[in-house]
Amino acid sequence: MKKILAFALGAMLLASCAPEKNVYLFTSFLEPSVSGMNYLYSLDGYHWEPIGDVWLVPQIGNDKPYINRFNGQEQIPKYMPTRVLRDPSILQGPDGTFHLVWTTQWSGSRGFGYASSKDLIHWSEQREIPVMADSLTNNVWAPELFYDDEEKEFYVIWSSQIHPSRYTEMDRLGTNACHRPYYTKTKDFKTFTPAKQFYDAGFNTIDGFLVKKAKDDYVFVVKDNRKPGFSNIFCVYGKSPEGPFSDPCEPFSPEYSEGPCVIKVGDEWLIYYDVYRQVRYGAVSTKDFKTFTPIDDKISIPNGYKHGTMIKITKRQLEALKKAAAVQPPAVHPNVSDQS
Repeated sequence: MKKILAFALGAMLLASCAPEKNVYLFTSFLEPSVSGMNYLYSLDGYHWEPIGDVWLVPQIGNDKPYINRFNGQEQIPKYMPTRVLRDPSILQGPDGTFHLVWTTQWSGSRGFGYASSKDLIHWSEQREIPVMADSLTNNVWAPELFYDDEEKEFYVIWSSQIHPSRYTEMDRLGTNACHRPYYTKTKDFKTFTPAKQFYDAGFNTIDGFLVKKAKDDYVFVVKDNRKPGFSNIFCVYGKSPEGPFSDPCEPFSPEYSEGPCVIKVGDEWLIYYDVYRQVRYGAVSTKDFKTFTPIDDKISIPNGYKHGTMIKITKRQLEALKKAAAVQPPAVHPNVSDQS
């Protein structure tokens, strides 16, 4: 009997010391993006379910007419007079703090939104970081977070319009406004380096997502935003988080895909993207970011949820979110579909 009790006690001690199993959290939003940030969760990285309703309501961003910096004319923001929260990107820092950035307006805002949280439930005061305030552009789209674990600093990478005088012949294959990715770095989200161009494919690109695959092995997943046609996802490769980057690989998503996000599940990387004209998510799996296997038939994300990022959290954090969701007040979402 003593041996049995000792064995049981030992097993309990080992279980209490074992690392807590991770689950997955997806930050998202619903069109027309005026309600705020939503969460979905997954136990396996493939099948996703919503948690509660709105977790962060937009309180910052341009909600008034603005002067177009290309032609000097007054413009009306797409979502005036409301504020918006689009493309929420989340990342947990080494100290456990969750950092969130997002698009604050379709046009007329030259910064991104920022807030932080210790528990994913209670968020700090929202701030707009005016990274392109002095630049010749009209927007800051889809900021994405990346943490450089070697230099111990955060990157924020986004896309902004370039002046038509800078358009290349490849840009002109599309008929829409042209963008390039930019970035800033910070250690504390209080001071930021001056904005610099991050990558130039020679044509209109948005929605970049940076991945560290291994030491000296980085992948930038980004959208070719030329339309009509194109509007698909490809990768480039570099030996540092700041590049330089290689020529693009062949696109691996359908046309009219956007908002790629990458998460590692087991020994594979999953790249999710919003196939927005079909109002659904698609995904591929890869081990090397050069060979891509479609896995649309293996994933499930409820229709309507859009462009965000996926991270690992603990089961304990997920249970806390579910408990908080049980007492959330209901939110009303306008039924508006955006086919950008």
